[in-house]
Amino acid sequence: MKLVKKFIEGLYLKKSLKRFKPVIKALDEFFFGTDKVTYISLRSPHILDNIDIKRYMFTVIIALMPSVLAAIYLYGLRVILVIFVSYLVGGMVEVISAIFRKKEIQEGFLVTGLIFPLLLPPTIPLWMVGVGIFFGVFIGKEIFGGTGRNIFNPALVGRLFITISFPQALTTSWAEPLRGGLAGFLRYKSDALTSATPLISFKSGHTLTNISELLMGLSSGSIGETFRLGVILGGLFLLYTRVANWRIPLAYLSSVFILSFLGNVFFPDKFAPPLFQLFSGGLLLGAFFMATDPVTSPFSELGKWIFGFGCGLLTVLIRTFSGYVEGVMFSIIIMNGFSPLIDQSILNFRYRYLKR
Repeated sequence: MKLVKKFIEGLYLKKSLKRFKPVIKALDEFFFGTDKVTYISLRSPHILDNIDIKRYMFTVIIALMPSVLAAIYLYGLRVILVIFVSYLVGGMVEVISAIFRKKEIQEGFLVTGLIFPLLLPPTIPLWMVGVGIFFGVFIGKEIFGGTGRNIFNPALVGRLFITISFPQALTTSWAEPLRGGLAGFLRYKSDALTSATPLISFKSGHTLTNISELLMGLSSGSIGETFRLGVILGGLFLLYTRVANWRIPLAYLSSVFILSFLGNVFFPDKFAPPLFQLFSGGLLLGAFFMATDPVTSPFSELGKWIFGFGCGLLTVLIRTFSGYVEGVMFSIIIMNGFSPLIDQSILNFRYRYLKR
């Protein structure tokens, strides 16, 4: 590691590489951590751990690994290429933006670059992956000032853009999961196609997919959402490590359950049963990994409850009454826009006596 340290120090000294300082800085922090630390005797908000942000990001990546491995097993080795394109294009946008703004490269893209491909259909053309992640990172984050200043979840912004721009490719053709033996670990992709995900099947013919099939990833869907047992395990890991706040997923999932239960009792032809609602589509992936994004969700405890409930309400309404069968993406994006207003309203109410 001494040779690596010496090499990086040499890069800092080269005047010809001055413009690329954000890249060199990112490489330095990747190997040796940040130098922005204070003594342990000092109190908050001083940084006491030089890998705190990196640990945060890598914890999310570790939590996503069951979904990633299951995606490769179910849909073939092409999944790796989809993830690679996401990191390549999105990483280039991140680096170029950092160079032009003369800012450090943020670790936030490590998570965005992995979550985005997990939201896509297995058969999506690779060029659409590049277009989507470019739009998500540049329009969804960089134009707001980079990580920590974005209003909307960048991965969802990219997914929403290509959903609206290329609706047929994103909503009509889904690969049938591979099964048996090593399945996708020995194949590039699945050639079999099916025209219906569980939510499409219910909306078009009120056909309910077995819950066990939904949990084990035996039904069609986006790359990272189908193996829901892995999503649950990863989500619980985030809650255990306190990387994700438990209030948002609890409010989100419980509101979907309660609202769909009441709706199914009175309007069974319109509202799907509550358990089917919970284990279909991208609800679990959205509730644990996207709605809990600390940048785009409220910081107040009451605000997190309101945010989660709002996501649940919108998800059920969009799934039931709109032309889209899935409402998770739209609901989280909409509630992202309300997050600042939610926090501001709570603060104004709690400290209203200060204005007198």
